[in-house]
Amino acid sequence: DERSRFWTVYQKVASQHDNEFLEHYDGDMDIVLIFSGLFSAVNTAFIATMGPNSATTTDALLTQIIMLMVMNSHGTPITGNYPLPVPPAYSNGQVWFQTLAYASLSFSLLAAFGAVLGKQW
Repeated sequence: DERSRFWTVYQKVASQHDNEFLEHYDGDMDIVLIFSGLFSAVNTAFIATMGPNSATTTDALLTQIIMLMVMNSHGTPITGNYPLPVPPAYSNGQVWFQTLAYASLSFSLLAAFGAVLGKQW
């Protein structure tokens, strides 16, 4: 039969094409996963160092606590208001840099998520 021979040849060519396609893009998705994982790790390290210095606030709070404890131990009434130190404001350049860093981290994680979905499909 002419029809059965056509479909047999079609099935063979289609499965060969599909297997080549899957092998090619499976390797590409592995590369995307590796790159996005490394990029996300490095980007997260930069983002972690861009935040405000919490040591300054912690030091100021501990100093206030010690001062209040000393005043209380001497019988001095605690009537003063002790404001917390205000961290310095970020410049426009720092805000833009942090925005770009967080956006690039988001897109990198989105690419990794897409690659995982592609590999599982």
